Amino acid sequence: MKYKIHRSEERGKANYGWLDTKYSFSFARYYDPDKMGFGMLRVLNDDIVLPDSGFGTHPHDNMEIITIILDGQLQHKDSMGNGSVIKKDEIQVMSAGSGVTHSEFNPSKTEIVHLLQIWIYPKEENITPRYDQKSFPKEERRNNLVTVVSGFNEYGSLYIHQNAEIKLGYFDKGNKIKHKIREGNGVYLFVIDGHLKVGDEDLFRRDAIGIYDTSEFETEVIENSEFVLLEVPMN
Repeated sequence: MKYKIHRSEERGKANYGWLDTKYSFSFARYYDPDKMGFGMLRVLNDDIVLPDSGFGTHPHDNMEIITIILDGQLQHKDSMGNGSVIKKDEIQVMSAGSGVTHSEFNPSKTEIVHLLQIWIYPKEENITPRYDQKSFPKEERRNNLVTVVSGFNEYGSLYIHQNAEIKLGYFDKGNKIKHKIREGNGVYLFVIDGHLKVGDEDLFRRDAIGIYDTSEFETEVIENSEFVLLEVPMN
């Protein structure tokens, strides 16, 4: 098994006034040639958007864009005619495909919205853009690793155009979770909160580990922990 550790404090940082963000990989003005992504995973941003603020209308193409709401709510509008509010524990998927414009706005006048934004390269380009969202309540993830996004038509998950999966879990202290990895894929495990151990490596809040060249690994839960597991092709 090979792996890379990304510590929380080593992430890129930016504060635009209305947006306070941490970048796991090179993005916008943050550039690190050693952090251009992990396989087909290109972006993992940890965003806090202030009340009555947000991302104005902007374009995307040929990218699978996933938003996980950790707290608060986010209003989405796009050129496909979709308009909705995404709330805590809900996940949004947008396949940008041949091209789409959208905006994301915090509609609250008093509360922040905290979210993870994930970009994954698609397995084919210029597909017809599409949008979907779904709720995955935290209590349903208690001591259970739930597949929330998948390119393998997993029952109940949101579809993306890539041989990839995203799983969310919230586990009590003392659990051990075995993960199997498809051939040619790797796993990027990001700790939302808590304390995990993979092999000899301790992982704390907002730490991450990228694991590859193995078919399985085990995660030990040292303290109650919530995490996201992203399995993606490595090339």
